[in-house]
Amino acid sequence: MGRKNKRKIHSVLFHIEACMLGFIMIYPLLWLLASSFKSNQTMFQDAYSLIPKVWDVATNYKSGFAGIGGVRFSTFFMNSLYVTVVGMLGCVISSLFAAYAFSRIKFRFGNILFGCVMMTMMIPAQVMVVPQYIILKKLNLIDTRISLILPWFFGGAFFIFLMVQFFQGIPRELDEAAQIDGCGRIQTLFKILVPIVKPAIITSSIFAFYWIWQDFFQPLIFVNSTKKFTIPLALNMYLDPNSYNNYGGLFAMSVISLLPIILFFIIFQRYLVDGIAMDGIKG
Repeated sequence: MGRKNKRKIHSVLFHIEACMLGFIMIYPLLWLLASSFKSNQTMFQDAYSLIPKVWDVATNYKSGFAGIGGVRFSTFFMNSLYVTVVGMLGCVISSLFAAYAFSRIKFRFGNILFGCVMMTMMIPAQVMVVPQYIILKKLNLIDTRISLILPWFFGGAFFIFLMVQFFQGIPRELDEAAQIDGCGRIQTLFKILVPIVKPAIITSSIFAFYWIWQDFFQPLIFVNSTKKFTIPLALNMYLDPNSYNNYGGLFAMSVISLLPIILFFIIFQRYLVDGIAMDGIKG
């Protein structure tokens, strides 16, 4: 009986600690949501409280959707959605082809090239902005949505590495059997291998979607026109140190900007867990 009581006590303590830790982790999101309901006048009078003293939901969300600089928030939202979806598709598909080549095709200096790709993971993204800007400038693509897509469109070292790990765990006999049945390399990739590495593809898609959606630095450098701003740049415009700061609209639109990421994660979280778990087992 003593051991059973100890186990129950440990179980209760574990769940209490887990709930407390979970609340601490989710508190910033709850604070953001609660702040979007507060009025600008009382927002920082009870900054730590999750229950507004004065509710001003309609005003905050209405002023937020009205946008800034004569451009509605829906324009910023569609810019981000277009750049993110197209950039994510290009990044994941390019990474898939590169990973397939490195893992299933033998060619000269393949290991050396793969090592060079992996080394790019150590290069900060800010360092790459200068050569990217020069290239885009020569192509007359600065201040266009294409300039926000191209840096992501040709794959990523992390995604290539992740998919290579999955490809290496698949028996090569499947490729040989497909070739005997008359499949080419592209058919073998999409008909045989892609269904097997689906967790890695979806995991890469989730990370790519999040990284592109929340990117602030590249749009800041590559885009000048307000109508082409993405959400991170637009949210920054709600704060003006020389005039009135619309904190209510800022927090309201911050909540809206988080919805696509949360929905995307909820829909595909099962594949994310499977992808990381399977990769860990193979590693």
